[in-house]
Amino acid sequence: MFQILVVEDDKNVRRLMETVLQRYGYEPLSASDGYEALEILDRKHVDLILLDVMMPRMDGYEFTNTLRSGGCTIPILMVTARETQNDKKRGFIVGADDYMVKPVDEEEMILRIAALLRRSQIAGERKLTVGKTTLLYDSFAVKTPEKMMEMPQKEFLLLFKLLSYPNKIFTRRQLMDEIWDMDSESDERTVDVHISRLRERFRSGSDFEILTVRGLGYKAVIVK
Repeated sequence: MFQILVVEDDKNVRRLMETVLQRYGYEPLSASDGYEALEILDRKHVDLILLDVMMPRMDGYEFTNTLRSGGCTIPILMVTARETQNDKKRGFIVGADDYMVKPVDEEEMILRIAALLRRSQIAGERKLTVGKTTLLYDSFAVKTPEKMMEMPQKEFLLLFKLLSYPNKIFTRRQLMDEIWDMDSESDERTVDVHISRLRERFRSGSDFEILTVRGLGYKAVIVK
């Protein structure tokens, strides 16, 4: 059973999250602020952290930065009332893996947790297999039954991201923020160019497709 640490200073919200997690088969641990969460991490195994931002003593940003500075790679899902673009950027810059704005949709939160846990497992193995296609993270290479090909870093990371979350729609902005530097001068058309290159590279493959979702962005679909 996955253990999920809920770091939230509002007792009622914390209890609600714990109840939801238990309902979906997770084992919740709880802390009321960043300091208490660090103490729990010293004693317990934790698979994922649900993290509020606005907390006394140590807020979510400081807590995340402390973990990442120490080399901790536990997935962090920030759940907060702070919803501006700058708040989200700051969260990702200090090391959060995903970000939700309160009030959260229960089903969406569970789906995001499942995706982060899957992604964490993939990252630990340093590879991702889709049908007969294997992505090797350490070498930015893709192995198929026909050949082994090394890929440019951005193309590989874009493909890895899409295939890690099959059927999930990503906007161009989301992909830019995660794969390209947030301060990059590249615009969102860069994503379109890289998607076109990926389609050309894998046009003869049968394991997946990269689809355009009109008006939204892109998603990868596994071909069964």
